Amino acid sequence: MDTVTQIGLGAAVGEAVLGRQVGRRALLWGGICGLLPDLDVLVPLGDAVKNFTYHRGPSHSLFVLAAFTPLMVYWILKVHPQTVLHRTRWLWLVFLAFATHVLLDCLTVYGTQIFWPLPTPPVMWSTLFIIDPAYSLPLLAGVLAAAIMSRKIKRGHTVNAVCLAISAVYLFWSIGAKIYVESVALESLERQDIGHSMLLTTPTAFNTLLWRVLAMDNEGYAEGYYSLLDGSRDIRMTRYPANRHLLEGIEDHWPVQRLQWFTHGFYAVQQIWDGIVMTDLRMGMEPDYTFRFRVAAVGNPHLAPEAGRRVKEPRNIKALAWIWQRIWTGTAGDSPSD
Repeated sequence: MDTVTQIGLGAAVGEAVLGRQVGRRALLWGGICGLLPDLDVLVPLGDAVKNFTYHRGPSHSLFVLAAFTPLMVYWILKVHPQTVLHRTRWLWLVFLAFATHVLLDCLTVYGTQIFWPLPTPPVMWSTLFIIDPAYSLPLLAGVLAAAIMSRKIKRGHTVNAVCLAISAVYLFWSIGAKIYVESVALESLERQDIGHSMLLTTPTAFNTLLWRVLAMDNEGYAEGYYSLLDGSRDIRMTRYPANRHLLEGIEDHWPVQRLQWFTHGFYAVQQIWDGIVMTDLRMGMEPDYTFRFRVAAVGNPHLAPEAGRRVKEPRNIKALAWIWQRIWTGTAGDSPSD
């Protein structure tokens, strides 16, 4: 999720665990712990593919964060020695702020390596968009209440707990919505006789009402959209080629293998001018995608591998207007690329 939400979640958790005992210091340190895992973006790793695929890596590992928790509490108690009697609660505050951060990230489609250093693929439950006001605003309202309301009557602490619960309910709503959309997608694909080896459903920007459906096989992928307000259970899918044959000769190139692993196989390949570009199909809407990487140059007669340079394209602002209209129209089958 976005950094502001993660700070808010950490602060809300801190207030819930230790706010009554240590006051606003719980908000402060909870927010700091909610921020810390995302500071890995400040560490340059040498090329775009490494920066992309190691984000949410070691800094988001539950093993690493569990080991770091006692050290973090040691520093906190150096700053606030008068709270040493609450050492156990500080341990819970720090670990829960870390753990809720990485688990919330797991609910997005990016991918979070919570079991690093084990070589398991990144976890991507894809039930939330990376920014979702319906989740974030109640959370931040609770934190604000805890920060400004009187501590004597514990009103701010109670408001924070209620708002934290509301945000948690929204998380469960998103999981239920995803389960429902996947059932609709499977039925629709079967009716249309669209074969697939992999299926991805993910919410579109800033909401959990309109969902993008991506069905993938070795030859290509089909994309469609479904709103929970649609009157039917049909999803018109549009087919696109994946062009994976363009990677012939560089299958063992590290950026290629790394992107294949990180995307869970949801990628396509294009030749753009003299370059071979791999596109992460999980984030974006056809034909506009957030993460695209040039991994080779077209040579004569063979491809020349490259380190992996990100290809950035202008954002399609009109897609946001299309999402808003598509949620409410109830018209199945249209797409922003039409």
